[in-house]
Amino acid sequence: MRMKVEKGGNGMCKRMILVLFIFTLGLLPARGEERPAIVVNAFTIAPDVKFPYDMFEMQKAAIAEMKAKDAAQFDIIEAAAPGQARVFVLDGVVLEWHPGNVAERMLIAAGSVAGRENAKIHFWLTSKDGKKVFETTETIRQLWMRNLHEKNSGLLRQPFADKITQCLAAANLDHENAPAK
Repeated sequence: MRMKVEKGGNGMCKRMILVLFIFTLGLLPARGEERPAIVVNAFTIAPDVKFPYDMFEMQKAAIAEMKAKDAAQFDIIEAAAPGQARVFVLDGVVLEWHPGNVAERMLIAAGSVAGRENAKIHFWLTSKDGKKVFETTETIRQLWMRNLHEKNSGLLRQPFADKITQCLAAANLDHENAPAK
């Protein structure tokens, strides 16, 4: 007993396979589209400011925090590859630094900002062509009840990284706003 296959049925099967193939291709990420990159430079220190910490350690902390929070959206790197098409560059400067006072923090503070080490930082993000796409000045403070002193970055390492990450998230940068080549 032989089964008879209609011509229309065979064509329908081919069309379904074609539709499934095209649908599957649509689910795959485009090879030519790369995530935008953020190059994180070490911040500088204003000439009249005595900042006791290593800015390269602060840079590493910011990169680690940004990778932890923004890795799905951006490549966070220390230097752009020569052929990188979509790149933002993060630069900044420490404008002020205040060492804080342990006695004041313990006696008066009770959760306030009194006595905590703090710094004022100004940072900005530029596109590959040098256009500023984001800019802000922020104050960072030692975390309350976290007095772990990092060897080269003091008590401001985590607040520094957190503040940069929070501000860039608030800037709402995405693929559409990323500079194209």
